Amino acid sequence: MYSLIRHGRRLVELQKWCHLRVSVQKASPLSNSFSSTTVSRPSPRVGRKGNNFTVSYLVDSLGLTRKLAESISRKVSFEDKGNPESVLNLFRSHGFTDSQISSIITDYPQLLIADAEKSLGPKLQFLQSRGASSSELTEIVSTVPKILGRKRDTSISRYYDFVKVIIEADKSSKYEKLCHSLPQGCKQENKIRNLLVLRELGVPQRLLFSLLISCDVPVFGKEKFEESLKKVVGMGFDPTSAKFLEALRVVQRLSDKTIEEKVNAYERLGFDVGNVWAVFKRWPNFLTHSEKKILSTIETFQGLGFSRDEFSMLVKRFPQGIGLSAETVKKKTEFLVKKMNWPIKALVSNPAILGYSMEKRTVPRGNVIKALISKGLIGSELPSISHVFICTNQVFLNRYVKKHEDKQLVTELMAIYRAS
Repeated sequence: MYSLIRHGRRLVELQKWCHLRVSVQKASPLSNSFSSTTVSRPSPRVGRKGNNFTVSYLVDSLGLTRKLAESISRKVSFEDKGNPESVLNLFRSHGFTDSQISSIITDYPQLLIADAEKSLGPKLQFLQSRGASSSELTEIVSTVPKILGRKRDTSISRYYDFVKVIIEADKSSKYEKLCHSLPQGCKQENKIRNLLVLRELGVPQRLLFSLLISCDVPVFGKEKFEESLKKVVGMGFDPTSAKFLEALRVVQRLSDKTIEEKVNAYERLGFDVGNVWAVFKRWPNFLTHSEKKILSTIETFQGLGFSRDEFSMLVKRFPQGIGLSAETVKKKTEFLVKKMNWPIKALVSNPAILGYSMEKRTVPRGNVIKALISKGLIGSELPSISHVFICTNQVFLNRYVKKHEDKQLVTELMAIYRAS
């Protein structure tokens, strides 16, 4: 395990994983298939009134931007400031700075509707009773505020200690000493060891701590963890990216035999091995789908008029397409191809459009384009599908709605856009 730690920093800095790749290639058909390939390069709600009040409160009380406040209001909402004000005052009374409080609420906004007196207060007092200094408490809770979402004292204590160890390890080179201070053979020891290895390889805290408070597979076990980690490192995934952990999840969850079976299933659909691994590198969950799901998806696309080659090209460009439900694929394709008359090849060239929301993007924009065509304002031919959908709302509105000098027309088009 600690051979990985000793070499970690050098590996991350140089991005040379040769010594690990060689051992993996000898041990696993998984890495042999991959390394022979040249890889190319998304709560409670109380209605609109509550949302508006929540946004204003977050902007005024915490100094958040309106965009961030609106994002938070989609997760938690309230109609008066009584409870959230009690929560903020509680944090301030325990020494949290305004910056730390803003960070906590941004990461875990549900705390705003928690009971400050009966829930949050006792938890903070419990942590202090264990000897946590004010500076230590504020640093750790603001780093991983979801600790306060744990229900039992033992659980809160355990996760608090995990975070403390990781933060201390980040400030020290004495990783092994920190690990050996844990009870030998316990789950805590294995989890901390594995997290420290990931941290030393370059996995950032923001990704580590999301694992810390979950029961995710990648951070449990010992031999299996080390074996899986070597494979993923050998594949060349960047430890600083979220895809590194996604790949680790997949590799640790699936046996070599199961992975080979899935690769074979894609081969039977016309993918060569190189293409399978190239797609896996872009989207590791590509190998989590069953053969039945894979076959069902291609049948859905072919039933809508896609050829096998077009399906293969679509998946290479947008591997998430494999995971879309048959209903979603049919609904979006029928609107874009049958109702709007874009050709299938336009979707094959821009498949990410299938991942966009029908209600928020596809239908509103499509209806505006139809209105413009019916009025003869953009010619008889459809504009490029990417020009319509692969842009922000503001760009789309400026491009097709607000540019018109006729104010009545702009009002009409905005009504169509919003009504959709």
